[in-house]
Amino acid sequence: MVSPIFLLYFLILLVIGVPVLFTLGLSPVITLFQNDQMLFANMLYQRLYSGLDSFLLLALPFFMLAGECMTAGGITPRIIAFAQTMVQHLRGGLGHVVILAATIFGALTGSAVAATSAIGGMLIPEMKKYKYDTGYSAALTAAATVLGNIIPPSGIMLLYAFVMNTSVAAMFLAGVTPGLIFCIGLMIMNRIQIRKYPDVKPMERAPAMERKQAFRLAIVPLLTPVIILGGIYGGIFTPTEAAAVAVAYAIAVSLFIIKVTNVKATYALFAKVAVNAASILIIVAAASGFASLISLSGVSNMVADFMNGITEDPYLLFAIINVLLFIIGMFLDAGPAILIFAPIFAPIMINAGIDPVHFGVVMCANLSIGLATPPMGLVLFVASGVSKVSVSEISRKIIPFLFVEVVLIFVISCFPQLVIGLPKLVGIM
Repeated sequence: MVSPIFLLYFLILLVIGVPVLFTLGLSPVITLFQNDQMLFANMLYQRLYSGLDSFLLLALPFFMLAGECMTAGGITPRIIAFAQTMVQHLRGGLGHVVILAATIFGALTGSAVAATSAIGGMLIPEMKKYKYDTGYSAALTAAATVLGNIIPPSGIMLLYAFVMNTSVAAMFLAGVTPGLIFCIGLMIMNRIQIRKYPDVKPMERAPAMERKQAFRLAIVPLLTPVIILGGIYGGIFTPTEAAAVAVAYAIAVSLFIIKVTNVKATYALFAKVAVNAASILIIVAAASGFASLISLSGVSNMVADFMNGITEDPYLLFAIINVLLFIIGMFLDAGPAILIFAPIFAPIMINAGIDPVHFGVVMCANLSIGLATPPMGLVLFVASGVSKVSVSEISRKIIPFLFVEVVLIFVISCFPQLVIGLPKLVGIM
């Protein structure tokens, strides 16, 4: 049996600032060398390869490429214009536009960071014109754009399905209702918070003709999730094939319909995504080896015994694990966190009677909030760069929105039908 001391080394290396990839690779090797168990190193190297030898994982770079093509293809102004005509007249209208645009953008690109940059870059200056506080605008943008990891198609849900061998189709469909609930929750909080800013100028209701025109321009990119999810649930293609179709559709839209890019620029996107995807997939490989040592060390059983010693109530157990996931998300990116901790926590919840798809969606949503949570929230830094407001100020003003998101995490944890009801209704669970 491998000593679980490698987890301590993992935490130490992470705290002192070693990149996650090297932390995942070094901590097991140090432990094996220290305990004269280098024979296990061969197994570790094999897991590095086998961790990537999966047809399902091909969907990840394809979805990334589809999102990049859509973003570079000029969909952002169309999505924002569509969202603006729908909700700009409501109290706190431009704040609602940010939230709705982030929700739609998440369904098209699946990237919280890209959404923060694209939406924040366009709407934060616009909100300033209407007397919105810039720090508040940046905080709202950061809180809203994490929906990109919850609304399908979601890269981190794909990773969870890969690690836990669950249905990708079920995971994607199960994320729809929670994503919409988060959207509505943030809109309610925006309506409440906007009272603190009486100087904010209201916007008039968009004329019917303007709404019609905005919808006409937005309908082509809006069909992307319909094609992806409809093809998967209709049995036309697998998730990986759906991702490839999404790429072809995104390229066709950007080159021949919106026509704001060209073949040369699209080729550059391929190179960019190849580098980004490689950086993610090599972490997947390292995490696969790390997870194999977790299994050999018996850590999962030790954690399960400890948790069961605290309580046998499944929902109290769910609450405790949610708190742990929230803390983990503050320091670790969602992708590596799922690869490392899903094999530990998911079996505990499954043994407690919680559906793996239900737990997976909650876990993905919980860790996604970490993107907007100090001290390591990547989205906070992107919002700060876009708005020129300090991270500390954004962190203060994002607290009400984080409170809403945390409350909703516990709501979807306690009411499983909000998560798995739609997949069961459709008949894929």
